[in-house]
Amino acid sequence: MLKRDGQSRIVMVTCGTKTEARRIARRVVLNNLAACVNIVQSPVESVYTWKGKVEKAREYLLLMKTAAKHLAELEREVGRLHSYDVPEFIAFKVTEGSAGYLAWLRGSVAKSRK
Repeated sequence: MLKRDGQSRIVMVTCGTKTEARRIARRVVLNNLAACVNIVQSPVESVYTWKGKVEKAREYLLLMKTAAKHLAELEREVGRLHSYDVPEFIAFKVTEGSAGYLAWLRGSVAKSRK
């Protein structure tokens, strides 16, 4: 059964290597900043401007599931662990989801920090 939700978030982060993506994912889950992180195994191709030039890169996409109250701390941790000068960190509000999954998500990020 779907439940309305205003507190859960999905955060997109891209990384230059699979090793970095795995390291960041593991750390934020261990620290209860995200309940789950999906790592897209096939690289995505990103086209963007950087320092006035159009660039292209192969990156690994992370989808982090968290609660709104942890966004600032999650962003700090991603920034601390990430190799990019300006890592992507974009949060989307979850408006609905399965009641069981949303309860699990909230419970996972509510645990005490390690």
